[in-house]
Amino acid sequence: MLINHNLLTFSIKKSVFICLILVFVFNCKSNQNENALLMVSNQMIKQEEAWNKGDLEGFMDCYWKSDSLRFIGKSGLNTGWQNTLDNYKKSYQNKQEMGTLKFTNKSLDFVGEQTIFVVGEWKLSREDSLGDLGGMYSLIWEKKNGVWVITTDHSS
Repeated sequence: MLINHNLLTFSIKKSVFICLILVFVFNCKSNQNENALLMVSNQMIKQEEAWNKGDLEGFMDCYWKSDSLRFIGKSGLNTGWQNTLDNYKKSYQNKQEMGTLKFTNKSLDFVGEQTIFVVGEWKLSREDSLGDLGGMYSLIWEKKNGVWVITTDHSS
């Protein structure tokens, strides 16, 4: 059996080139994913900082400014950005009631190209007379118009 060496050499070079392209593409995708997870983590740090300054509007900056925002808490499902902000204002009427917030993310995972699912723990440290609060959260972050925002918050 005769093998055309030029054809074989071309096929090997072509295969190596394709493999290199695939490695590059997957590496770029991996870096994009890592950057997105870092972006979400940093946004949550900014949320803590805003909360700890008593700035509820700043805390809400990470939420999707839409009537379709979903917040699930002890009172059930509430929808809408403004409704969520209003509920926070009713529950935490001053800096003393807000205390000091600390998030501890347990997992951040992509569930689609434009969707990140975050599970974690929250804790509010407050004066003894008010008592500390805490619980768990699950957040759905989606990329909307090039920006990562919380579209669903389930906090208990």
